[in-house]
Amino acid sequence: MSTKKIKIGVIGAAQIALKSIVPAILELDEFEFIGIASRDQAKQLLLAEQFKTITFESYDQLINYSELDAVYIPLPNAMHFEWVKKSLENGLHVLVEKSLSCSLSEVQALNRLAQSKGLALVENFQFRFHSQLRYIKNIIEDNVLGELRCIRSSFGFPPFSDSENIRYKKELGGGSLLDAGAYPIRITQELLGNNIEVAASSLSIDTKRGVDIYGGAFIKQIQGDLFSEIAFGFDNFYQCSLEIWGSKGKLSTNRIFTAPIGYAPEVLLEVGKDSQVIKLESDNHFRNMLLHFHELCCKDDTSQKKNIEYKQNENQARLIDELKSKANG
Repeated sequence: MSTKKIKIGVIGAAQIALKSIVPAILELDEFEFIGIASRDQAKQLLLAEQFKTITFESYDQLINYSELDAVYIPLPNAMHFEWVKKSLENGLHVLVEKSLSCSLSEVQALNRLAQSKGLALVENFQFRFHSQLRYIKNIIEDNVLGELRCIRSSFGFPPFSDSENIRYKKELGGGSLLDAGAYPIRITQELLGNNIEVAASSLSIDTKRGVDIYGGAFIKQIQGDLFSEIAFGFDNFYQCSLEIWGSKGKLSTNRIFTAPIGYAPEVLLEVGKDSQVIKLESDNHFRNMLLHFHELCCKDDTSQKKNIEYKQNENQARLIDELKSKANG
C-alpha cells in the first residue's frame, strides 16, 4: 500500500528551514513540498531557484493554498501564535519551531483549537528523535546507573555577531529562555516526566535590550525526590551537555541537542571503577522528526499520540512560565 503524501509548505525563510528542514522534506517520499512563503521579494527568487519550488508573497497566500495539508513555521517566537492559529483554523496540521508561543495561555488556546479539529500540533525539538536519546533512556531503564539521583543539562553559546539578531529583540519574543533554555527544560521532561515543577530560577536581563541573556533553574518532581539542574544562555562558553548521575554510575554527553547529520555522538559511561567512551551511530533527527509528524498527520489511530503532543506543549509552556515567575519573584 502506498504511503499518503502530506503536502507541506513553510512559513518564513529561517536558516533552520533552509539548511535542515526543507532538505529533509525533499528527501522523504512521505511529503510533497509545496513551497515557501517569504515577504522578501529578492529572497523569493533565490528560494525558487534553490529548491525548484513555488514561492508565496505572503503567509496568508500560502495557508490559503487549496491543496495544502500542513505547514512548518520557523518564524520569530512572537509571531507563532498568530500564524499557528490561522493555520489551524484553515484545517492545517502544524509543525512549529520552539518555543511554540510566548505564554502558557496562548499555548493552551492553540492546543484546544488543534484538538477540536483533530489536527497535529508539534513543537519542534528534533533531539527527541535522535537515536542518542533512545540509547540514554535504555541505559536508565536497564538500571545501569542504579537509582537516579540528579540530571544536569546546559545549552549555551557565545554572543551573536549580528546585534540585530531576532533573539535580541524583545518585540519578537527574543531572549535566551525561549531559545536556548527551552532545550534543557524539554529534556528534563523526557527523563523525569511531566510531573515536575520549577522550584527556583534565575534570569540575567539585558536592560538595554529588555531580554534575558542567560539563566538557570532547579526543577524537581512534584511527588518524588529527583531533580534537574539546568543552565542556558547567549553569552556563554559553548555548552550542549547532559549529565545523569545515579547511585551506581554516571552518564554524560556533549552534543545532546545539536548532533548534526553524519556526526557520531560519544557518551561517557562511568560505572563503579570502570569508565568507557561509547561511540554511537550517526542519525538524522530532522528526518526522524518529520516521519513522526507525518504519522500524526495521516494515520487514523493517532488521537492518543496527538494528545501526548498537546500535553507536552502545555507542560513545556507551564515550566517556562514558572521559571519566569520564580526569577522575577
